[in-house]
Amino acid sequence: MLYDLHIHSCLSPCGDDEMTPNNICGMAHLAGLEVIAVTDHNAAANLPAVKKVADAFGIMLIPGIEMCTAEDIHLLCYFETVERCLEFEKLVLDSLPPIKNRKEIYGNQLIRNEDDEIIGEYEPLLIIGSSYSLWEAVELCHQMGGVAVYAHIDKNSFSALSVLGMLPPEINIDGVEIYDLANRPKLIRQGLITAETPFMSNSDAHYLEYIGEREEHLSKDHPLWELVKKLHYQKLQAE
Repeated sequence: MLYDLHIHSCLSPCGDDEMTPNNICGMAHLAGLEVIAVTDHNAAANLPAVKKVADAFGIMLIPGIEMCTAEDIHLLCYFETVERCLEFEKLVLDSLPPIKNRKEIYGNQLIRNEDDEIIGEYEPLLIIGSSYSLWEAVELCHQMGGVAVYAHIDKNSFSALSVLGMLPPEINIDGVEIYDLANRPKLIRQGLITAETPFMSNSDAHYLEYIGEREEHLSKDHPLWELVKKLHYQKLQAE
């Protein structure tokens, strides 16, 4: 299956305003993607619209959030339904410090409907750390039936390795995202991950032209496959 499981919409202040539900799904369709995940920073308000448009295109949507922990580590959290993801979003939003977004500095945080019309925007700044520690965030994701994945561990900022210098063995993480797969052998040689560590690679697209343009990969033993298979089975039943 062709997929991209780390895409930002116009709700993320660092995401382009053109990352609307229809544009995202349309670009995914042109790229031949069968499965996508929209994972905005600490928020999920655009997922209901994306789900409606993705269904119209025949694309499977895995609802997700890219949560920022108290340590400024990005954690990808995936759920079976948009409703469960929105429940998770509420807990995350409630844990953010009361800092308002400054559009002129950080960008817009737009909520759109399935026709790409702006129906609202978030006032709290979404790209800051919540009060949940990494340990607490992973546990909370699991308690709500989600799959937790360290985001882009090979990047020099907002990753578990850049902040902690290691992946804490006591944390029950479900897998890692490696932005550039060419870095995986080095990470294994350095003992930062093992050859058995479930891994994936995605675009982390903030602009339309990057959706489905990289070598996305999901290892065969990754826990996300169970979620993909479950959603695929539900889709077949609905048809």
